[in-house]
Amino acid sequence: MTPDGAGPGPVTGTSAPLTPYQRRLFVFLGVATFFEGYDFFALTQVLPSLRQEFGIDREAAGLLVGVINFGTLLAYLLVSRADRWGRRRVLSVTILGYALFTFLSGFSPNVVVFGCLQMVARVFLIGEWATSMVVAAEEYPASRRGTVVGVVSAASSFGAILCAGVVPIVTKLATWRAVYWVGVLPLLLMAWARRDLKETTRFQNAKVEAKRSIFAILTGPHRRRVLELAVIWFLTYVCTQNAVTFWKDYALLELHLSDKAAATVVTVAALASLPLIFWVGKLFDLVGRKRGGVGVYLAVVLGVLGVYVFEGTLALTLSMIFAMFGLSAVLTLLNTMTTELFPTELRGDAFVWSNNLLGRLGYVLSPVVLGALARDRGWGPVLRASVIFPVVALLLLLWWLPETRGRELEQTASVEPERG
Repeated sequence: MTPDGAGPGPVTGTSAPLTPYQRRLFVFLGVATFFEGYDFFALTQVLPSLRQEFGIDREAAGLLVGVINFGTLLAYLLVSRADRWGRRRVLSVTILGYALFTFLSGFSPNVVVFGCLQMVARVFLIGEWATSMVVAAEEYPASRRGTVVGVVSAASSFGAILCAGVVPIVTKLATWRAVYWVGVLPLLLMAWARRDLKETTRFQNAKVEAKRSIFAILTGPHRRRVLELAVIWFLTYVCTQNAVTFWKDYALLELHLSDKAAATVVTVAALASLPLIFWVGKLFDLVGRKRGGVGVYLAVVLGVLGVYVFEGTLALTLSMIFAMFGLSAVLTLLNTMTTELFPTELRGDAFVWSNNLLGRLGYVLSPVVLGALARDRGWGPVLRASVIFPVVALLLLLWWLPETRGRELEQTASVEPERG
């Protein structure tokens, strides 16, 4: 038995080909994370229409986003079950729950109902997303783990691109509400396809305590690493959560771009950044998580500054390419390292505390705070200032976390801290 209580992963070594099941699983997980990107961009794209129909100002818009994002905190209720019920069961529940509440969101009679339905939809969505990251880490060999997690994460960006292209068409032909209806059929098809999904080998071999308290990890030797990752996630989310969410509103109100021009900037940038986003996981496998992390955090800072400084369409588009690449790539980096740094029987709980409960406080609270600040100052100055947070997050990541490239999960789960 290996140190973390798990047997060897499904495939070890550096040259073993993926099994047919692993290839099918690759597609399934990619489709699952696709909707995380679709849902995120759906809100950013329909926000101006929502503000107009429901009569809310910028401060209220920030509060609405904060309420919806509160669901990402509540997602711990599902993600924590992955270490007790198993990964397969949690994925099944989250897919069906997200499909139902996304569909109902399109029928919202007012902003309160919309916010509540979307908040519950986020519970299931983030539960699905987090569990997918855990499965991706556990079912693939160390030599390909960064690539697999990177491509699965990049599927989220593809969902964002499709949403960016679909929303202007849907809202022109119908209404913003239809944006929440069109994705339900693929979700139902995916729920049907889950029949072929198996429990991960590592989870089957792990010594799992079904009645273990969710607080147990905070009283054991992994507490320090959980808190370190939570701080890094928190600081990163303060910028990444808001930079794109409020950009379209900023472009229409403060740059006076047309809706079509703003949508074009986002769509072109998303398409241009997509190959880089799919490639970044391979980058982490080639040069390491830390070296690659320097590049992607730098892309976040430069991209966000650019989209809130420049006014010309070309400069905005180029900056948006950097921003969209960086915002997606940095999440791939943190997803990879969070799933790698804990033993199998605690991996779900570790993700719950470092991301869902503590890290996402930045995800939930920052839109409310920034929205209040933007009421008098505008989105531009507020979002430009937010880039200081990912800079600090990068410095802490380099200082606190060990390099995990090329190491099996049984090795990377060591609690011994490495500084450097």
